[in-house]
Amino acid sequence: MSFKVLLLDNVDPICADEFKKRGIEADQPAKLSLDELKETIGGYHAIVVRSATTVNADLLKHTNGLRIIGRAGVGVDNIDIASATSKGVLVMNTPDGNTISTAEHTCGMIIALARNIPQSVERVKSGGWDRKKFMGTEVHSKKLGIVGLGKIGSEVALRMKEFGMDLYAYDPFTTQEHASNLGVKLVDLDELLGLSDFLTVHTPLTEKTRNLISLANADKIKPGIRLVNCARGGIYKEEDLVPLIEKGILDGVALDVYTNEPPTEELYEVLKHPAIICTPHLGASTEEAQEKVAVQIANQIADALENKNYKGSLNSKSISLLTNKEVQPYVELAEKLGRVSGQIMPKNANNFSFEYTGLCTKYADVLTDAVLKGMLSQYVDESVNLINARHYATERGFKLSETTKSEDKNYNDLITIRLGDSSEYKQISAAVFGPGDYRIVEIDGFGIELRLEGDILMYQNIDKPGMLASVASTLAGQNINIGALSLGREGKGSNAITAVIVDKQLNNEELQSIYDLDGVHNVKYISLS
Repeated sequence: MSFKVLLLDNVDPICADEFKKRGIEADQPAKLSLDELKETIGGYHAIVVRSATTVNADLLKHTNGLRIIGRAGVGVDNIDIASATSKGVLVMNTPDGNTISTAEHTCGMIIALARNIPQSVERVKSGGWDRKKFMGTEVHSKKLGIVGLGKIGSEVALRMKEFGMDLYAYDPFTTQEHASNLGVKLVDLDELLGLSDFLTVHTPLTEKTRNLISLANADKIKPGIRLVNCARGGIYKEEDLVPLIEKGILDGVALDVYTNEPPTEELYEVLKHPAIICTPHLGASTEEAQEKVAVQIANQIADALENKNYKGSLNSKSISLLTNKEVQPYVELAEKLGRVSGQIMPKNANNFSFEYTGLCTKYADVLTDAVLKGMLSQYVDESVNLINARHYATERGFKLSETTKSEDKNYNDLITIRLGDSSEYKQISAAVFGPGDYRIVEIDGFGIELRLEGDILMYQNIDKPGMLASVASTLAGQNINIGALSLGREGKGSNAITAVIVDKQLNNEELQSIYDLDGVHNVKYISLS
């Protein structure tokens, strides 16, 4: 069969050459309007995009024989993966293609910040000199904080180590062994903010990473810190940057990414500050990176069209599961349970055991992928999916074991995750109760039943009268309503566990009020919102 591919967004011309080598016709038209694209796209089996073209449900309505959407790069924010999956269209990216380019750009930004390079260049070109005004600092022996020690963060660490920087990182899903091999010391986030002379972020933008640096947490930040962001716009609160500079908290900021791209008029005003240096999202903009991702995506698409390989696919398992109604609920259960486990497990843990009972034993392999996807999705700097979750877990040094058993005394089909002896909560089990009804059924031997949804407050306490009333009263005093609760205990007067679903996301102050209650311990907050 003869295949046709449409190349968009000025993807490197070598992409078309690679398709030609594989006997596939590739068209690379000049810039198309949205209407022109809708008229054109129906005649192609695959399309290649970068970041300019938005592939949403509306555009997909105009496709007929489309089989694959290829992203020549990492980010797939401009692709509606759910809509593509529902139409049976594969979505692929090239997650490794721009690692070196982005790492090098980050290192360049660190040096540029330290030596005031952009500001001094602008001054000399305008006919000035002012050497004293542009006095810089050495990076040698300075402390570099890295948030996210995935591929790019690790490459930055390797390079800046050669500059003599002392390396620290926060990444709850990186093992001590991986960090030690890089010469990096793992610390908590607050400690990292308080010790870093330079801070660089390499994480996705999530509710946990949004506004990581802002006026709200200025008291935790080492005065004089210099910030770099070549990851995702919004990790630093952009409107707070100038006030933080003027307060002496920040000495300088280097940005390559922004909440809106191009920036809004208001953000451009922020970027004019002399202590802020900025580039127009150039992290992956090198000839080598663009050629590399163009070659990779062409060969990945060609392999998939020829049914040879599906490397780089973000949704191929999801597509196959669409036709298997039996396994879908268990995949959803596994991912939710993984999200819970990722929020209660010890930081930098690396040994996990997954046990599957009953019908779940038939799908143990894919269920482990789903658990890992849930665990990792909020923390790593790539788009985690059923295809690559195990790869990223292995990359971070996870040691996994999977066991199956035919039945459980209480539940026909059960997923159990063991988080290790060092965890405050060592074992958690969950089951499917009905369509969309997924519940935790046991924690550390405590029989407990709680739906896996919303915002969950979980704690242990001494089993004595008034404990639940104390927690409920404390929450009520902060106008926090309890939507559901479940309790379990070892026996009268012994240890007990309580899990409640609350009607809002809890902030640190609200959580601290529960920590401070006498008799309450091992407090965990889990967000499935």
